[in-house]
Amino acid sequence: MGLPLLFIEADNCTEEAPIIAAKFDKHMRHFHRKVKDTDGQDKPMWRTRWSAPDPQWGDATHPPVLLVFHQVGKRPALQQVKNVAALTREHWQGQWADGFHLYQGKMSIVATTLKLLRQHGPAGPAFWRFGREDRQNLWDAIGNPRRDAALARRAEDARRRLAQEAAEREAQRPVCADCGQKFTDDRWKARTAVDWGRGDSHPHLCDDCKARALEAERQAEQAERECQEQERQETKAVQPAQKATGWLSRFRT
Repeated sequence: MGLPLLFIEADNCTEEAPIIAAKFDKHMRHFHRKVKDTDGQDKPMWRTRWSAPDPQWGDATHPPVLLVFHQVGKRPALQQVKNVAALTREHWQGQWADGFHLYQGKMSIVATTLKLLRQHGPAGPAFWRFGREDRQNLWDAIGNPRRDAALARRAEDARRRLAQEAAEREAQRPVCADCGQKFTDDRWKARTAVDWGRGDSHPHLCDDCKARALEAERQAEQAERECQEQERQETKAVQPAQKATGWLSRFRT
């Protein structure tokens, strides 16, 4: 059935409500008992004996208790449910928090009758969770479907907000002025980085186009240096001839 740990109390509608309610006082005292675990840390004793998932955020800390009435005695089962719920409020009443209840430190108490169980089974609306008006199936009764739905809506709203922010950011992503490709995140960040007091040398180019541009500039500078060197060497070679011509002219004079 996939149910977590579940304690059960059964009554034939013969006991008075205060006697039944006192049993839940004992349950709560038992749940509060702690012992040293194998790691030396304090741990609820019941967790050392039974396996149960850790409570989710805002969920009940203690295992749920199912109260099953069998209409044999003279006390009406439905009235017994109301009376026991009123006497155990401190154990199960949650705190309202923006659309759902938080049950931190509380115990889920769920009631049903043998007749309803025979009629609907655990998957049908046979269970009253103390503090709720309508009957539910067992999974919803011991759980917190309003909280689950609210948290799912919040998660979906957060997902949509992040998607919207990502779309807005993507719309602002620069495009390479040469090849038209969108900038990567690293290139986008690097274009605004300051390097030794100056900005990016080619802020409108992507990494590949910037590399090609820098290589072209390097080759152009190299070619310019080689041209200047060639001119210098040619000038150096011409100078001796010019000097010789000058000396010859003075000799002839």
